[in-house]
Parts: sequence; structure tokens; C-alpha cells
Amino acid sequence: MTAPLEPTRPLVEVSGLRKSFGENHVLRGVDAAVPTGSVTVLIGPSGSGKTTVLRCLNALERPEAGAVRVGEVAVDFSELPSLGRRAAQQAEVRLRAQSGMVFQSHFLFPHRTALENVTEGPVVVQGRPKEQARAEGLELLERVGLAGRADALPSQLSGGQQQRVGIARALAIHPQVVLFDEPTSALDPELVGEVLAVMKDLAEQGSTMVVVTHEIRFAQQVADQVLFLDGGVVVERGPAAQVIADPREERTRRFLKRLLDPL
Repeated sequence: MTAPLEPTRPLVEVSGLRKSFGENHVLRGVDAAVPTGSVTVLIGPSGSGKTTVLRCLNALERPEAGAVRVGEVAVDFSELPSLGRRAAQQAEVRLRAQSGMVFQSHFLFPHRTALENVTEGPVVVQGRPKEQARAEGLELLERVGLAGRADALPSQLSGGQQQRVGIARALAIHPQVVLFDEPTSALDPELVGEVLAVMKDLAEQGSTMVVVTHEIRFAQQVADQVLFLDGGVVVERGPAAQVIADPREERTRRFLKRLLDPL
């Protein structure tokens, strides 16, 4: 029998992540801990490693070294090559099943309705009964403000609505943690607010979330902790009020000044 998580044990733990693409060392030893029911926001300049960290959390990228644990599922990526291809892939699949991913672009099936996109994972991947998945899918679409658009195709939805379908799809697999990879960066400015409102609601309801974003105001309002990455390392971490309003590191201060006061 699997032992329950200790009350003080973080839901997500990351240690020593290292990842390279050719000669480009994107991650140089990243550590992080995400408590249950908390929101962790990753900020930093382009190329700092934020999205790569997120993709390593659910094994969409395989780091050369380091370990990731989500709940009771842990993978030491340094050991995967010695396990053999099949066992390594199975370990990654188990880790991936613990999280739901909301991508920068929607990646919805264009020929399927909003509801069909939401129920695809529960039915096809998890093998849940179609009627159960449909009922939960309708509830999730209502939760993200799309109760009347279940039968709409992606082409009939705005970008913000498509992204909200993507959030419902991520939630449909009952993940332990929801990962957001710059979910508003591809949206027109007037549509950003509706997606952030859904994310704020999830945070208020106690969802565990890891968010890569440049929406600093969102981070100030919602994040329990902020990690500033640069050059593949965590330069600074702490509560949002400290990292954003009163950063200790000069590199953090320069980044935030450029972001908040670009002129």
C-alpha cells in the first residue's frame, strides 16, 4: 500500500535538473518545491529555461540529470538510460499522468467539438466511461465559462475561449498539478483577462499550479511563490511580494524594470 504524503511534504519536488540542446545548456541544476494547493510562477527572460522546466515536470522533455516527484510518483532521470527503453518510457508515462498541461497554443483537435476535446483524455487515455466523461466535461466547460459552447468547433471559438477549453481539457484528467506554459501570450490583449480570471478562480479553489508567464500583475495577485530564472538557474525565489516588489538580486531588478517600465 502506498503511504500517504506527509502533511509538510511538497506535492512537487524538483532536484538538480540539467538539460541541454546540443551545445546549449538550457538547465544547469534547477531545484524547486511546490506545496499542495499553492501557485508557483516562473518568470525570466526568453531562453532562461522556464518552459523547459515545465516540460521536464511532465516528461515532455527528458533531462540528462535530475529528479522529479509529483505526489508518490518519482523519476530519477539520471537512472533512466540504465532501465532500458520500455521501462524508461513507462516511468515517463506514469509521471506525465500526474499533471495536466495548458500550452501556449491551444492544440485542440480542429474537427472535434469543445466537449469532445475535453473528454478525449479521460475516455481514450484513462479508459473512463463515455457518459461519465461527458457529464464531467460539461461541468468543466461550465466552470471555465463555456456552458453554452459544448458543441462548438474550435474554429467557432475565440482564442480566449479555445484556451479555456484547453484548461478544461487539462482538468478533465484529474491531475495533481496543472502546468501552464505562457497561456495568454498568443492571445489578443482583450482576451487575456478572461483566461487569467479562470486561472485565478482555480487558484482560489485550491488547485496546485505551476505557471510560466510574463503577466506580473497576475503573479502578484495569485502566486504563493515566484521563481526568477536566468541562464538555466534559479537566480531568486520567494513570495511574490518579495521577488516582484523588493527583489534582492540585481539581475531580477533589471529584468522587472525592463518588463514593467520598457520605455
